[in-house]
Amino acid sequence: MRRAPLILGGGPAGAAAAIALAQEGTRALVIERTRETGDALCGGFLSWRTLATVERLGVDPDALGAAVVRRVRLFAAGRVVEAPLPAPARGVSRHRLDSLLLARATTAGAGVERGVAARAIEDGAVRTADGTLLKSDALFLASGKHDVRGRARPVPLADPALGLRTRRADSPALARLVGDAVELHLFRGGYAGVVRQEDGSTNVCLALRRSRLNAAGTPARLLETLAAEAPALGERLGDAADGAIEAVANVPYGWRARSSDEGLFRLGDQAAVIPSLAGEGMGIALASGISAAAAWRDGGASAAGSWQARFARRAGPPLAVAAAVRAVAEHPLLAAPLLAPLARAGMLEMLAHWTRIGDR
Repeated sequence: MRRAPLILGGGPAGAAAAIALAQEGTRALVIERTRETGDALCGGFLSWRTLATVERLGVDPDALGAAVVRRVRLFAAGRVVEAPLPAPARGVSRHRLDSLLLARATTAGAGVERGVAARAIEDGAVRTADGTLLKSDALFLASGKHDVRGRARPVPLADPALGLRTRRADSPALARLVGDAVELHLFRGGYAGVVRQEDGSTNVCLALRRSRLNAAGTPARLLETLAAEAPALGERLGDAADGAIEAVANVPYGWRARSSDEGLFRLGDQAAVIPSLAGEGMGIALASGISAAAAWRDGGASAAGSWQARFARRAGPPLAVAAAVRAVAEHPLLAAPLLAPLARAGMLEMLAHWTRIGDR
C-alpha cells in the first residue's frame, strides 16, 4: 500500500495538490513553516483561467472579494495604452487566497501542520528545523520562493532579478487612478505591477535588476528614484518610501525543472518561474499541484520524473512569451513606440492568452 504524499508548503501549489488528492480519497499531510497565514510577496493578480481553477477546487471566486479587474493598462516613457482583458480577473491578496485554499484543503480531508519548517531534503526524506526526519514515498515540494537545502534552484548569474512590494492604503485618489485595471509601469531595468485588492488597498509589486537597487542604496531611495523616473508610478507610490517595503532576491525568471528525482514532485515556483508581468504565477502554482496529484494517483512515486518533464514542456510556451515581453519591457524607450500599434492590433489581448498555462 502506498503511503500518502508529504506536501512541503501550504501556499497555492501545496494546497491545490492537497485538495486534488483529497478529492480522490487520499489524505496528504501539508507542513507549513508559518504558524499564521501571512501575505506573501506577490503581484496579487488572478487571471480568468486561474479563477476557473480555483472554482474547480471548491472555492467560490466571490469569496475572494470584490476587486474585479477588467482592463490592462501599460505605461512606458510617458505613453499609456489600455485594453480589455479577455475575461474578468481579480486582484487578491495572498493572505486571502492562501487562507481560503488551505481551509478548503482541511475541509476536504487533508492534514495540515503549521510552524513546521523544512530545512533540507536528504535521501528522499525531509529534515525539519527541530531535527525531525519525515519520510514519505512521495514528496511534493511547494515551498514557493523559499528553496530547501538539497534541492535548491540555481542562483541567477550576472545582474539577477529581485522583487519588491509595498501596499498602499485605500484612498479615493488611488481608486480613481487605478480603478478596475491591472497596471504595468515600465522603467529602465524593470517594471511595476499595480492592482487594487479585496480590502481596497493597492498592491505595488516591482521586478527589477539588482543593479538598480545597488545604485540607489536602499529600497526606499530606489522607490523615490523610480517615482521621479516614472511619474505615473510615482502617483501610485505616494509616500511608499516611508512605509513597509518587502523584498525577495535572486528570482530565477524563466527557470523550469525539466527533471526530478524519484518520488519528488516540484510544484509552483519550484517547478517553473514565469516573469511576473505575465500575471500567471498563481495559475502555474495551481495547475502544477492539480496535475502532480493526478500523476501520483495514476503512477505513484515513480511517476515524478516523467510528470516533471511533461509539466516543464507544458510551461515552456507561456514562459518563453513572457520572457520575450520582459526583455522589451526593461527598455521603456524601446517599448513605448510599440504600445499603440500593439493595442490597435489586439496584441495585448493575444499576449494575455499566450502567457496562460494550458489546461492540460
